[in-house]
Amino acid sequence: MEPRPTDEPSPPGAEGRGSRQALLSQLDVLKTLGDNTRYAIYLELARAARPRTTAEIAETLDLHPNTVRPHLERMRDVGLVEVQVDARGEVGRPQHRYSVAADAPSLGLEPPTMPLLARMVLAMARRVGASPDDAASVGVDEGRRRAAPYRDAPSSLEALVSDLDRLGFDPIVSDGDDDETAVVAFANCPFAEIAAEQPDLVCGLHRGLVAGFVAGMGDAEVAEFCTLVHRTPCRVAVRSR
Repeated sequence: MEPRPTDEPSPPGAEGRGSRQALLSQLDVLKTLGDNTRYAIYLELARAARPRTTAEIAETLDLHPNTVRPHLERMRDVGLVEVQVDARGEVGRPQHRYSVAADAPSLGLEPPTMPLLARMVLAMARRVGASPDDAASVGVDEGRRRAAPYRDAPSSLEALVSDLDRLGFDPIVSDGDDDETAVVAFANCPFAEIAAEQPDLVCGLHRGLVAGFVAGMGDAEVAEFCTLVHRTPCRVAVRSR
């Protein structure tokens, strides 16, 4: 009897089935991250230096733990996150700590609806003749809304840095020209692609967002805001009152 070849060809259709399975798996991941809450949780885990508990994720994102749990399970089902069980949790209840799976998509993956929505909104803004001041006004309203949960923070600067970090700007704080001023540089711009196309509108939104947030906190003011048109990285100077 002749020895059986070790490199036998795949059965008919096997390669196609494998490709189809990979595509279905990818679509499942994209569908899962298409939910904004799940995507925010995914980003939080991807940026964390260590595995996070449900309670820690919920506190950071200002969500209820019961809201976070099913989203974590859904992401676990499609292979986006991994869980470690720590027996040192509450009495009778082991602690679950979540982290991004080793083979999960990178941090740069965006939910498929968000870039589309952003471009449509920008196109609409251009069509109706929106100005940078109009964009800033919209940003101010959103900034004030975002500041509300931080009212008990030690200072506007700490609250602003925390919120910018949550939004993905990777803020870096340095001293300003005097003791009352701090400079916050944005090491990363989550809107970089569309900002390059429409810097006046997109940077206007960001400028308004920061100004509205600081005004909403009430103990500081924006001394200067430099967009990508003026310098890289963009930055804001915040002066305490």
